[in-house]
Amino acid sequence: MSENRSSIDPNAPLRSDRNLALELVRVTEAAAIASSRWIGRGDKNAADGAAVDAMRRAFDSVAIAGTVVIGEGEMDEAPMLYIGEKVGSGGPEVDIAVDPLEGTSICARGMPNAIATVAVAEKGGFLHAPDIYMDKIAVGPGLPAGVVHLDAGPKENLRELARAKKAEIEDLVVCILDRDRHKEIIRACREAGARIMLIPDGDVAGVVACSQPGAGVDMYLGWGGAPEGVLAAAALRCIGGQMQGRLIYEDDTQRERAKSMGIADPNRIFNVEDMARGDVMFSATGVTTGAMLRGVQRTTTSAVTHSIVMRSKTGTVRYVEGHHNFAVKHGFA
Repeated sequence: MSENRSSIDPNAPLRSDRNLALELVRVTEAAAIASSRWIGRGDKNAADGAAVDAMRRAFDSVAIAGTVVIGEGEMDEAPMLYIGEKVGSGGPEVDIAVDPLEGTSICARGMPNAIATVAVAEKGGFLHAPDIYMDKIAVGPGLPAGVVHLDAGPKENLRELARAKKAEIEDLVVCILDRDRHKEIIRACREAGARIMLIPDGDVAGVVACSQPGAGVDMYLGWGGAPEGVLAAAALRCIGGQMQGRLIYEDDTQRERAKSMGIADPNRIFNVEDMARGDVMFSATGVTTGAMLRGVQRTTTSAVTHSIVMRSKTGTVRYVEGHHNFAVKHGFA
């Protein structure tokens, strides 16, 4: 029997609605399909705008009372999916973290690993991270707690990770954003003997790839966006793995911003549970094909999407292949 949405208790916990996971997939599918029209066309703003608009509209039919805590920016910076915006058609109160198009530049250039992603947690479950850099380290599941540490150097972390995996350092692959600021990290990893996977953008996908057996990534290192760090932590809470992150401040304004968002210790190292607590759900849909997901396959009348959806409470991970008929699914073409 189908559930009567009008009967949902707005104070019920997230785990009361088993249909929410599939609804989140529909949200990321909508964003991915919309942005896929802009793959390789050189206009990252248009690609991002299409994803944001489609994701926002898709949220209107999701049975939640959601508040965006990780989004497109402050209300005066973003017309939709801004921090503090209310989304959903009513239901349990939840916090929302979104990146409608992670990898705007790689989508515009037709390169791998662009995804649409969203995470949901019980109210208060996400770290309210300012839009600044975060230094990150992440590894996959099934390893001893604390096998790597943000304060250890790349060589030490690689040595300990190789020992835990009963492998040689030469067997390990480290995913790093291809940025000038990472030259020393890259050099240290190569000197230690590890192989490097450089990515142009998309560090949510880079972190999550550590937990995917087929992705060929053993560790993620380097600076990326703090909001993306929270989204990646949400995924690792569901699928397993370890991650640490520490905010990087470029000026006093950023320090004050973090303090105003409830971060009392500016040097604190956050782990996965600090960034994503309680019952967490995560969904991502591929826009361009990457290590984690296949990209959108379009024709003039249809699209095929490939998504992942997972939940921390059950540890269940589902891959969803969606076939979308534009003649029926109006507004998605």
